[in-house]
Amino acid sequence: LGWKFYDADDYHPPENKKKMAEGIPLNDEDRIPWLCALHDILRREDASGQDAILACSALKKMYRRVLISGASAIESNQPEQPGEKPALKILFVHLDGPMDIIAGRLEKRRGHFMPPELLKSQFDTLEPPSAPENFITVSLEKSLPEIVLEIESAILRG
Repeated sequence: LGWKFYDADDYHPPENKKKMAEGIPLNDEDRIPWLCALHDILRREDASGQDAILACSALKKMYRRVLISGASAIESNQPEQPGEKPALKILFVHLDGPMDIIAGRLEKRRGHFMPPELLKSQFDTLEPPSAPENFITVSLEKSLPEIVLEIESAILRG
């Protein structure tokens, strides 16, 4: 697509990385400043007319609202109103799959601060996207080329 790519894990503060490396799940207080920083990156790219892809475990609806609207999503604490224009237009791609497949992939990952033991806490926190969120769900049980094609098709459809 020729878009900029950001991995949200690169933007975790050292305290978050340390906490996860010790096997301690992050909480909302840990994640909100990180998500606000990610919103700022997306907002900067949007302002410059640059499309971007952000790989991010935006597990809760509130987290996705912070990515769209920044800190104002927390301050207002109001549900999104139908027809309300979001601060940023984001298509969320929910990569969905069974815990055992994801656990197998995490076991193969080397040099990452999040140990596979934290996967269950992420599943416990997960609030899958739902209407009126702008999202698609893609199965992780498909091949990588099929996953990429499905995401690209959704992006190109707008």
